[in-house]
Amino acid sequence: MDYDVVVAGGGPVGLMLACELRLGGARVAVLERLTDVNPVIKGGAITLPSAEALYRRGMLPALAEAQRQAMDRFRAFMRERNGGDGGGAGGQGLGYVGHFAGIMLRADLVDRTAPGLGDAGPAAGIALVTQQEIERLLGERADELGVDVRRGVELTGFDVDEEAVTVRTGHGTVRAGWLVGCDGGRSAVRKLAGFDFPGTDPEITCHQAVVEMTGAEALTVGWTATDTGVYAYGPMPGRIVTVEFDGPPADREAPITAEDLQARLRRVSGVDVTVTAVRTATRFTDHARQVTAYRKGRVLLAGDAAHVHSAFGSQGLSLGIGDAMNLGWKLAAVVGGRVPESLLDTYTSERHPVGARVVDWTRSQVAAMRPDPWSRALREIVSDLAGTVAGTTYLTAQLNSAGVRYELPGDHPLTGRSTPDLVFTGGDRLADRLHTGRALLLDLTGDPELRALGAGYADRVDTLTTGCPSHPELAAVLVRPDGFTAWAADAGARTPTAGLAEALAEWFGIPGNAVTPG
Repeated sequence: MDYDVVVAGGGPVGLMLACELRLGGARVAVLERLTDVNPVIKGGAITLPSAEALYRRGMLPALAEAQRQAMDRFRAFMRERNGGDGGGAGGQGLGYVGHFAGIMLRADLVDRTAPGLGDAGPAAGIALVTQQEIERLLGERADELGVDVRRGVELTGFDVDEEAVTVRTGHGTVRAGWLVGCDGGRSAVRKLAGFDFPGTDPEITCHQAVVEMTGAEALTVGWTATDTGVYAYGPMPGRIVTVEFDGPPADREAPITAEDLQARLRRVSGVDVTVTAVRTATRFTDHARQVTAYRKGRVLLAGDAAHVHSAFGSQGLSLGIGDAMNLGWKLAAVVGGRVPESLLDTYTSERHPVGARVVDWTRSQVAAMRPDPWSRALREIVSDLAGTVAGTTYLTAQLNSAGVRYELPGDHPLTGRSTPDLVFTGGDRLADRLHTGRALLLDLTGDPELRALGAGYADRVDTLTTGCPSHPELAAVLVRPDGFTAWAADAGARTPTAGLAEALAEWFGIPGNAVTPG
């Protein structure tokens, strides 16, 4: 084998997956057809799951610095907009946590005690980081970890046999045990492998761009619904979005010109702006599809290769990062012969429902953006709900996939959920202990039986004996490498280690029992 795993696609999802595989000991190559980070404007923010995942891998300082620079650009935009006053965000900025269908969600109306919203630690303060910045940071991390990132190399085909996948490129062939398609919504891997990809066809045409223009002072900052569609302006100079409901584009590949963007923005906003130059632009639709299974033998999919939907709510990147976090440690364990291939079945069973929920959630936003009277009546109701604590909290939680729970054995409230960012005696946090991508068994009451069970897995699970003043009700927690709780017990339980041996064996194999590497 040239590699254990070949990852097709070197965007954020492919790079995140490659990093996770390397942490698990796999030899990885990433094939990316572009020679550099794609400069075309994409997502301008991340949701909580992405921030939390990157925080758990030690990237919080880099994220915080990227956000600081983004906020500096935003404040400069607002100073220019307001004639020197960098205050009032007019629908975008520090006072908001995102939007649903262009309806802004106020930060002061979010109940942070709701499940998944108040226990992510410092990651909860990260949002305004662009997709390009995430890709750049993950590229640097992949280099540090020794991932072989081959830029300017495109997958053109592959053959699968019982032992491996032979990947064809314009530069020759690469043979690996596994192939993962992270090559976007038009995934060649998905098409060549023959994955079923049901869903709904597009009905709208959207453009996002950064332009130079005159007459912009009459545009409303933030998201605005009009009689002809929806548009957004900001939070950086020249950034515009138009949403039109007259069908999908006749030609998705047609060049996006200044004249075209100008006509669309005028039509939707009713403002006579003049677009003089286009710095970057892209078009997208509400095409919504999802594969029925994320694996076919030795070929798997992650990110947009597995599910496509509109970009509203900035959920796509976080969904893909979540796929990578879920798959990476499992596939690395299979490659290393620590667990059987059957563990990979949990990738689809855990991530498919999350993807399906996001796909439907983006469809619901399109429904609330249409300009017809029925949809506008619905929009008014959603806007009213977004003015309440309960409504804003619910919408924010859904946009952030907060409260996701995988169906795992055990009835403890934490089991199957993203583990809270526990604060330990001495002040360190759970995320500080997850940088290496290994599982973690927390002994929070000094239980010798628990430590004895953990000792049998010392080559694949770290055991930490400490106190947890932030959650004194907990006695022990088994945290998977992706940060989700595999098992937990409360203080005072009659049999505090009940179920732990089974959970360890389920997720991390049986020590001493050799499994044929995948």
